[in-house]
Amino acid sequence: MFGRKSQVIDQADALGGRSEPIPTTEAHFVNGNAIHPPFPDGIETAVFAMGCFWGAEKLFWETPGVYSTAVGYAGGFTPNPTYEEVCSSLTGHAEAVLVAFDPEKISYERLLRLFWENHDPTQGMRQGADRVSQYRSAIYTRSDEQVDVAKRSRDMFQTELKKSGFGEITTEIEPLGDFFYAEGYHQQYLAKNPNGYCPDHSCGVRFPG
Repeated sequence: MFGRKSQVIDQADALGGRSEPIPTTEAHFVNGNAIHPPFPDGIETAVFAMGCFWGAEKLFWETPGVYSTAVGYAGGFTPNPTYEEVCSSLTGHAEAVLVAFDPEKISYERLLRLFWENHDPTQGMRQGADRVSQYRSAIYTRSDEQVDVAKRSRDMFQTELKKSGFGEITTEIEPLGDFFYAEGYHQQYLAKNPNGYCPDHSCGVRFPG
């Protein structure tokens, strides 16, 4: 099983996990807002996986209209996993970012544009040299509307990728099951550790306009 890091493990082989959540933080280190729901009225949420969650989270918390962000694990089988368990590739989870945003200030479409433009969504179970399933590209949707918008956005970006010589998008677009918050030290990691390293895996392709 330990040799299968470049593919998602079968549910029958996944670690059992635990019934209680892993301890984490309550307030956003950068803006002080809550990272857990319930959020204020009107705030919506989106969940993205695009490689190392440290850098992905920073991208979104620096975006105007985003109320709060948190990093965690999604798309797998193991309940309440630890970071070490996710890194073993025995949970099925991807490193993911929960984005709480104000749709009056920034649209879901705009968040998707940031998602597509800031990683390479054609690489399957990896980003760059990081060949592990936890770094796969994914959009975990919260509603039928998000599914439709995400698929339209994917098709538009696929056109731009082909123009630039890239292959087919491998991004998962799946309904969000559970989002398990990562340990407190991972939350807003690059604000707490300004010299922390997180590689840039952007493919350099942009939407027109």
